[in-house]
Amino acid sequence: MTRFAALPAALALLAAAMPPALAGEVQVAVAANFTAPMQQIAAAFEKDTGHKAQLAFGATGKFYAQIANGAPFEVLLAADDATPLKLEQDKLAVPGTRFTYAVGQLALWSAQPGVVDGGGQVLAKGDFAHLAIANPKTAPYGAAAIETLTKLNLLARLQPKIVQGESIAQAYQFVSSGNASLGFVALSQVWRDGKVTSGSAWIVPEKLHAPLRQDAVILAKGGANPAARALEDYLKSDKARAIIRAFGYGL
Repeated sequence: MTRFAALPAALALLAAAMPPALAGEVQVAVAANFTAPMQQIAAAFEKDTGHKAQLAFGATGKFYAQIANGAPFEVLLAADDATPLKLEQDKLAVPGTRFTYAVGQLALWSAQPGVVDGGGQVLAKGDFAHLAIANPKTAPYGAAAIETLTKLNLLARLQPKIVQGESIAQAYQFVSSGNASLGFVALSQVWRDGKVTSGSAWIVPEKLHAPLRQDAVILAKGGANPAARALEDYLKSDKARAIIRAFGYGL
């Protein structure tokens, strides 16, 4: 009896050591501004569920074109709410799976301390060589930057100084490398746990641009993948939301 009584305990130990039987993989297209938080979320997702998220980062507009042309992505985390809606309307996404996972913040940032003041007056002074932004045609944060400059009546004056990155990640690289004195980036790229991590920054007031509502959606290719559904649920979990908040996003 003793030998047989030990079997359930041994089986439980064996099961704990094995990955979940239904663990799978999901291909995820992620807006460049969400790179750092999504890397953390994906690691926690795999640890907690056994599912692995394969991540690709880039500009939302480019992802739309790739998805429309048959790219194998199963979930999209966009930098806006318009692209997931359009994918749904084009029957390239699963109806009823679209939701807002984060609300982004635009920031004017310099890698150097003291360059960007708390009110963004450095823009009006114009004593800098280059201002980096993401491509406004493909990156919502780039569009928000143009909208901000327009509302400040500075776009025409600063247009010759603007250098465009393919995505918000490249705009950040222009500034961090010193190729641009300052630039419009996602707050999440320079913010951790309530403070700017390096350099100097101005958080752009939300009244200066349209809300950066970032929606996620399960794509048609992921409709039958349990890992895609699991990731959507995980993005709504307390653990994921805590990570999202830590990077300066609203919910």
